[in-house]
Order: sequence, then C-alpha cells, then structure tokens
Amino acid sequence: MEVLFVLIPVSVALAAASVVACLAAIRGGQYDDLESPRWRMLFDDRRARGADGLMLNGEKEPTGATGPQTRRSNPL
Repeated sequence: MEVLFVLIPVSVALAAASVVACLAAIRGGQYDDLESPRWRMLFDDRRARGADGLMLNGEKEPTGATGPQTRRSNPL
C-alpha cells in the first residue's frame, strides 16, 4: 500500500511532463506543415511539391530548374 504513495506522484509528474512536451512541440512549430512530408519522398531534389506542382513550403522555384533529374545507370 505504501508503494502507491510513490507511484501516484510519479505518474502525475510523467503526465505533466508529457503535456508540457506536447505544448512545447506545438508552440515550436512541429505541426505547422502537415502536407509536404507525404510529398517529399516523391522528389529527388528534396523540395516538396503539391499535386498542382507548386512548392508546398513557400519557396520560389530557382531559375533554370527543370524539375527532378533522372539518374542514368553507369554503363561500366
């Protein structure tokens, strides 16, 4: 029965730490961009684009860029 006097405060402290960590992640912007991670894997140039071809992270397209480059196999 005495172990409850230890376990209850420890569990409350862990729950409070979890809430604080979650709020810190939300305020830090961890959940701001939910769209680009699912598109990022489709492009080799590491710039996420939406289905309409526009950049999702707000960056402008560099001049002279033609899109993702395809790799050619080495003939040797």
